[in-house]
Amino acid sequence: MKTQELKLLAERNRKRLVEVVYKAKAGHIGGDLSCLNVMTALYFNVMRNLDPQQPKAPNRDRFVLSKGHCVEALYVTLEAKGFLKSEVLDTLGQFGSILSGHPTIEVPGIEVNSGALGHGLSIGVGMAIAAKMDQKDYHTYVLMGDGEQGEGSIYEAAMAANCYHLDNLVAIIDRNRLQISGNTEDVMPLDSIPERWTALGWEVVEMNGDDMQSIVDTFARIDYHNNRPHLLVSNTTKGKGVSFMEGVAKWHHGVLNEQQCIDAVAEIEQRIKQLEK
Repeated sequence: MKTQELKLLAERNRKRLVEVVYKAKAGHIGGDLSCLNVMTALYFNVMRNLDPQQPKAPNRDRFVLSKGHCVEALYVTLEAKGFLKSEVLDTLGQFGSILSGHPTIEVPGIEVNSGALGHGLSIGVGMAIAAKMDQKDYHTYVLMGDGEQGEGSIYEAAMAANCYHLDNLVAIIDRNRLQISGNTEDVMPLDSIPERWTALGWEVVEMNGDDMQSIVDTFARIDYHNNRPHLLVSNTTKGKGVSFMEGVAKWHHGVLNEQQCIDAVAEIEQRIKQLEK
């Protein structure tokens, strides 16, 4: 898919996300919005052999949403890809729905239950090792939050990935610099992420996660045969695409009122119209 098409799709997914979270009266919309561009690129330009008719195809690329509280972004992406029916997504927040506030394997297209922060990379390492052992060429992608980087289990997994030369593993950090308690550097300083992960033996690349062309170009340059696991530091904006949410910590778990939903949708629709021209 061309970059312009990905931009348009991301905006349509962004509008759907706002509407779904508003209807559900719950969700982690700030982090949803900051990682939505990357998720759109993964599912529509990067990951291979994804088939809604065969969600467990043996040679499919795997995706683990380690920052599982941002599952709403995954739900709208799965809907756009054909894994999730619209009438099912509309049940988010309702009693009896298969859709939870974190990913579960009841939902077609979701690989693992996730969201206990710090666990996703360990799961991804296991998947990547399995591919090597089975001599399969599928890749595994793990999306983590930056606040999540305070979890020690991440670094055990990172060392294991280096030990086993998992060049079929790509970890992405959604570096929006805000977590539920405020700025990441005030809660638990993380910088410099590239220096830290390079020292752990990973190939590290920074990209602008707010810019689709940067995302596409960065994924295209990954060498899956260099014997090193890959880390992409995706520099993003919390609440990206809704002006009154951008860079505001309270939208980590904020709930839209009716007027805010109307304003957010109108803003996104304006960009959609521009991209459709």
